[in-house]
Amino acid sequence: MMDLIQQAFFGILEPALIEEIEDVATVRFFNEGDIIIDFGQYIKVMPLLLEGAIKIIRQDEDEGELLLYYVEKGETCTMSIACCVGDKKSEIRAQAEMKTTVALVPNRYLDDWLAKYPSWRNFILASYSSRMDEMLGAIDNLAFMNMEERILNHLQDKVKLLDNRILTLTHQQIASELNTSRVVVSRILKSLENEEKILLLRNEIRVLI
Repeated sequence: MMDLIQQAFFGILEPALIEEIEDVATVRFFNEGDIIIDFGQYIKVMPLLLEGAIKIIRQDEDEGELLLYYVEKGETCTMSIACCVGDKKSEIRAQAEMKTTVALVPNRYLDDWLAKYPSWRNFILASYSSRMDEMLGAIDNLAFMNMEERILNHLQDKVKLLDNRILTLTHQQIASELNTSRVVVSRILKSLENEEKILLLRNEIRVLI
C-alpha cells in the first residue's frame, strides 16, 4: 500500500513528505458508488487520491444535487480541506466513481506541512486553482450551454476520466448528476444518437465523438 502513495505523488511531493504521509495516513479502499465524505459531516481527515476517481457533488435543499468536479489520482479535494481548516460541516458529497483507493491524512498535519514543505504548499495552492477553474466551468455550463451541450460535455468528460468510450451509465444517473429530469435526458440522448454522436446500447452508452 505504501507503494501506491509513492506512485501517486512521486515528483509532486518531496520524498521526506511522502514518507511522513506513509507514516500517518490510513489507506482505505472504496467500491464504485461508495460515499467517502457526506453532507453534514465534520471532516477530520484530508483525502489524497491514490487510485480511481471521486466525484464531488453539491446539494441544495430545494433544487437537488449537482456534480461539481472529479478528483483523480495524485489530487485532493480542496473543498474538504477548506472544511478541515474552518472546522465546518461538509457541504459536499465525495463519492467513488469507480474502484478507488484513498490515503486519509489527519487534518492536524495540514498547517505543519504548509510551513515545513514547499511542495505541499504548492500542491494545495495548485489544487485550489484547478478546482476553481473546474467550478467556473460548471457555472459556465449552467449559464451559457443548453442541455444537449451539457449532456454531451458530461459524457465526454466521463470518457476521458475512465479512458473508455463505452459508459455503463443510466439515464437517471445522468439526470441526477446534471440536476435535470430523466425524461429530458432520455429525449436528448435519442437526439444525440440520431446525430450519430453517441450510440445507445443496453445499459450502456458508446460515445462516438
